[in-house]
Amino acid sequence: MTGRDREQIDLVERYTKEQGLFRVDGAPTPKFTELLELDLGKVESSVAGPKRPQDRVALPEVWKSFTTAFTKSPKPEPEAISRLTEEGGPINGRAAVAVAAKPEARVENGSVVIAAITSCTNTSNPSVMVAAGLLAKKAVERGLTVHPYVKTSLAPGSRVVTDYLETADLLEPLEKLGFFLVGYGCTTCIGNSGPLSSPEIEAAVTKEDLSVVAVLSGNRNFEARIHPLVKASYLASPPLVVAFALAGTVHKNLAKEPVGQAADGKPVMLSELWPTQEEVNAVVQQCVKQEMFKREYSRIFEGDEHWKSMEAPTGPIFAWDPSSTYVKEPPYFEGFTPQPKRLTDIDVARVLAMVGDSVTTDHISPAGAIPVDGPAGRYLIEKGVDRFDFNSFGARRGNHEVMERGTFGNIRLRNALASREGYWTRHLPSGDEVTIFDAAQRYKQEGVPLIVLAGKEYGTGSSRDWAAKGPLLLGVRAVIAESFERIHRSNLVGMGILPLQYAPGENAQTLGLSGHERFTIQGLETIKPGQRVEVEVTSDEGKVTRFAAGARVDNETEVAYLHHGGILPLVLRELIAKN
Repeated sequence: MTGRDREQIDLVERYTKEQGLFRVDGAPTPKFTELLELDLGKVESSVAGPKRPQDRVALPEVWKSFTTAFTKSPKPEPEAISRLTEEGGPINGRAAVAVAAKPEARVENGSVVIAAITSCTNTSNPSVMVAAGLLAKKAVERGLTVHPYVKTSLAPGSRVVTDYLETADLLEPLEKLGFFLVGYGCTTCIGNSGPLSSPEIEAAVTKEDLSVVAVLSGNRNFEARIHPLVKASYLASPPLVVAFALAGTVHKNLAKEPVGQAADGKPVMLSELWPTQEEVNAVVQQCVKQEMFKREYSRIFEGDEHWKSMEAPTGPIFAWDPSSTYVKEPPYFEGFTPQPKRLTDIDVARVLAMVGDSVTTDHISPAGAIPVDGPAGRYLIEKGVDRFDFNSFGARRGNHEVMERGTFGNIRLRNALASREGYWTRHLPSGDEVTIFDAAQRYKQEGVPLIVLAGKEYGTGSSRDWAAKGPLLLGVRAVIAESFERIHRSNLVGMGILPLQYAPGENAQTLGLSGHERFTIQGLETIKPGQRVEVEVTSDEGKVTRFAAGARVDNETEVAYLHHGGILPLVLRELIAKN
C-alpha cells in the first residue's frame, strides 16, 4: 500500500524468515526469553502527562492527575510530577477570566488552550488520522464547536495524510473545528506552537497564574516544552485531541460526561462520536492509495520555490557568515593541540545548579520558545533580531552563542540555589542571584570550575546533544547524580564531562550538601572504567565532608574521551595522526 518496490518487499520477507521473525497465523510460538500476556478486555483510553510522556493516565483520571501535579505548594517536588493521589486538592484557587466576545468562553485552571494533531509518531498511522477525521465529521454534524480560546492545528508528518483525508472528505470537517493544516513535521511537539489564540488569553493566563493545558498527539510533553505559558501538557491520540478541543477543559471525565452540547441543546457523549473500527477500516481501504505514497515520495526532496532559490556555498571548507545569528563557527577546537593536555583533578569547584529528580534534557537545553528577558533573548535583541523573529532554540542550535545562553534556560527549572523557578542560580561566595549563564561567565573569569548536583534519572527524555554541549561551554566539568539516563550519560562523556554517581542510598540530602560548598574531585589522572573517586566537600565554615562516587565512564573508549576533552578532539587528533 505504501508504494515500496517488490524487490525491497522480497528482501524484507526473506531476511525476516531467516531470522525467525516472520510469522503467519497458526505458526508455532517462538521461544522468547520472556512472554507477556495482555488482556485486551482491560485496554482503556489513556493519555500521558501532564509533564512526562511515561506517566500514563486513564481517561477518567485526567482531572485527578492534573490537580495532583498542580496542587499549590511553595516549591513542588520534581518527583511528584504526575503522581496520583486520592485527594486531588485545589490548584491555585479557581480563577477564571472571560475572553473573546462570548461570556461563556472562560479561561480557567484546566482549560485546554492548545489542541494539536502533530508529530510523525502518530500521524504516520492512517487509522488514527482517519478516526480523528470521522470524529470531527460526526461532531460537525451534531453542531458541536470548539471554544474560541482553544488554538487548534493540524501538522502531519507526511503530505500523504492530507491526500487521503481530502479523498475521504474528512479534511473539511477538521477545518470546521479549526484543525487547519499549518505544515508538515515538527510543530507543537518541539515547541513551535506559536502564541496562544489571542493576546488577551496570554495576558489572562499570566496575570492570574493559571494552569492551562495543551493536548497534542506528539511524543514529548516535558515542562515548558510545548508553550512557556502552558504548565500541563497531555499526549493523546489524534481523535482524543479533537475530543479535548471540543470539551475545552480537562475538568471533565470524557468517559462519562458530555463532550459538549449539540445544536439542539442536547448533551453529546464521546461514545456517540467515536467511530467504530469497521468505519475506520472502510475509509482506510477505500481512500489510502498506493499512488499517493508514490507521488508524494517521488518529490519529497524537491522543496518549494524558497528552498530551490536558496544559495548554498560550495567547496571543501564551509564559508562561515560572521553576521549570521543561526549558524556560527563553534568553539570546540579553540586552543587545540596535537597532543591532549594532562587530565587533572577538579579542584575547588562550585555548584552551578542543584536539581532534583527527573531533570530532563528539556530542562537542561530547551528546544522551544526563547524567553525575551533571558540571556539568549537579550543576545538576539543586541544582534538586531526582532522578538517576532526569535524562532526557537531548536531552530538556532547551529549558533552556540544562543544555545550556551539557553543552557539550563527552562522557565520551569527548579534549582535549589535560587529563590525562584527558571534560569537562575546563586553566584558564590558573593551570594548574588543571577542567571545561570551570567554566573558561569563570572566563574570563568575567576578561573573556577563548575559541577552540577542532581537526583535520579538526570538527563531523561530526548537525547539532545546540546544538553551536553551547553554545560561544557558553561564550564561544567562533572555532574554528580543518583542515576543518569543512558544516552545522556554517554553524551556527557562524549563532551568530556565526567558523570559521577552517588553510592547506593546516598544523595545530596543524606550527605548534608546545600550546594554552597566547594568541591574537589581527585584521582582523575589515572581514572579507570567504573572507578570510585573521592569527592572532598568544604563548607564556607571550613567543615570538610568526604564521600566516594562511582565514575560512570564505562569502558576504555570513554576514558579516552575524557583524556582528550571529548570525542571531537579525539577524532581530529586521530585524523591528524593518520595523515
